[in-house]
Amino acid sequence: SKTSGFRHGSIQSGRKAIESIGKKYGFQVELTEDPALFTEAKLKKHQVVVFLNTTQDVLAEPQEKVFEQWIRGGGGYLGIHAASDTEYQWSFYGHLVGAYFSGHPRVQPAIVEVKNRKHPATAHLPEKWQRTDEWYNFKKFPEHVKVLAYLDTDSYEGSTMKGKHPAIWCHEVDQGRALYT
Repeated sequence: SKTSGFRHGSIQSGRKAIESIGKKYGFQVELTEDPALFTEAKLKKHQVVVFLNTTQDVLAEPQEKVFEQWIRGGGGYLGIHAASDTEYQWSFYGHLVGAYFSGHPRVQPAIVEVKNRKHPATAHLPEKWQRTDEWYNFKKFPEHVKVLAYLDTDSYEGSTMKGKHPAIWCHEVDQGRALYT
């Protein structure tokens, strides 16, 4: 949840939610904003790294190299919300996250159309899911990913991605895997 740009007020709630999910499903959670923990030895102990509302430049080049190797070797990445507003100068991260943030309209309700209800990340969601959020526009459509859910651009105002506005996607990176929501 490290930030060097805008800091979302929801980070603390997100951290608590991740801890609660860990307790409920029996996995350990380690929360940090310390990039020095991105070492080969430390990452080996983890299956997934979550970038929770991270912004701008959060890792130095040595940590970037170790993280990239870990992902390519089978590590997992989950990017949540502002994770797409992170590491603009690091091309590997751009590929990993799938798409970079370009702005957003006002917070408002919208309908999320879940297109893949067999994936574990979306299996529990209804086919049409209405919720209120800060809906991100992206610099370009993430073409190398499998989109699991789209925003219905007729259900809210401000999409710059009319017709096909991705909301949740996943893909593989060598032996690793990535999911963004």
